[in-house]
Amino acid sequence: MNTALRNELYYGNTVEQWGVALGIALGSWLVGKTLYWLSRQVLRKVTQRTTSRLDDILLYALEGPVVVLITVLGFLVAYEQLNIPERPDQLIRNAFHAAVALSVTWVVVRIVDAALNEYLVPYAQQSDSRLDDHLVPVVRKGARGALWTIGVIVALNNAGYNVGALLAGLGIGGLALAMAAKDTVSNIFGGITVFADKPFRLGDRVRLGGYDGFVQEVGIRSTRIRTLEGPVVVVPNHQFTDSIVENVTEEPSRRVRHELGVLYETPAEKVEKALAILKAIVMDHQDVLEAEHLVSFNAFKEYSLNILFIYYIRKSADIFATQTCIHLEVLRRFRAADLHFAYPTALELQGEYKAPY
Repeated sequence: MNTALRNELYYGNTVEQWGVALGIALGSWLVGKTLYWLSRQVLRKVTQRTTSRLDDILLYALEGPVVVLITVLGFLVAYEQLNIPERPDQLIRNAFHAAVALSVTWVVVRIVDAALNEYLVPYAQQSDSRLDDHLVPVVRKGARGALWTIGVIVALNNAGYNVGALLAGLGIGGLALAMAAKDTVSNIFGGITVFADKPFRLGDRVRLGGYDGFVQEVGIRSTRIRTLEGPVVVVPNHQFTDSIVENVTEEPSRRVRHELGVLYETPAEKVEKALAILKAIVMDHQDVLEAEHLVSFNAFKEYSLNILFIYYIRKSADIFATQTCIHLEVLRRFRAADLHFAYPTALELQGEYKAPY
């Protein structure tokens, strides 16, 4: 190529400058494609032979974004070889700088997401609580969202936008939005509290705000509970921070309390017999904690001699079946011992009966 042709300007640049820029751009693209091929065909086989999984994670996370980053940087270097008028030059440079910021953000996001997937997911799978399985996707999405938000802000700043003024405007708008959606925000923070404190697990039976049932699903905004009656209720998560939650599943044992009234005509010896029968029933039943029970002749009521009967059912036992068994046994043994429960008679209800104190 003669000197005159090489020095002739085309859109403000010589043929040689255009050739150098094009060569650098194509070279960076080829370097990126070559690195991608090496990563797939060579480096993956090398990392598979090592005992550590960290190199596999980093290679998988970086092979795509790094290729893009190298290509973008190569195009930026190629562009630096050209003479462009000031106004479009600034716009194009800002676009390249924004692309670099987004490429770097992609690299960071892939590294963080791969690390969470490698270390956090197995931890959640090994834990007893199934809440962790719901928490991990939320954490991963939240981390990706936060990193991309930062990356976009940096990219906008590199593109020449006044990010400070933009954030100030978003802050005012966000305050107005937060005031309008305060219930939603409180539910989200309530969901975070549930995930952090873990007051219950999926499948646990809980009592909250008059509802009694089993936890089916925990979301970031609400929790679904299947009540004992059958219907599923959706409870806003802010109630878990504003109310008392009773985890029935976590109770060490079920406390059952009765006040049994026998007739005033019952002799003292038979009252002692009643106390002995109740103690024997507790001692004889395998699903009741023998050391934790109370049987006491504790009061002279208006219509009866009152016996306080408290016992505790083991956590592993069938609560309702155990109660039924004990109650039937009380009926049988009291009847066999000629012990009769008291109840108001017609005279007592009319106020004409006086207890023989």
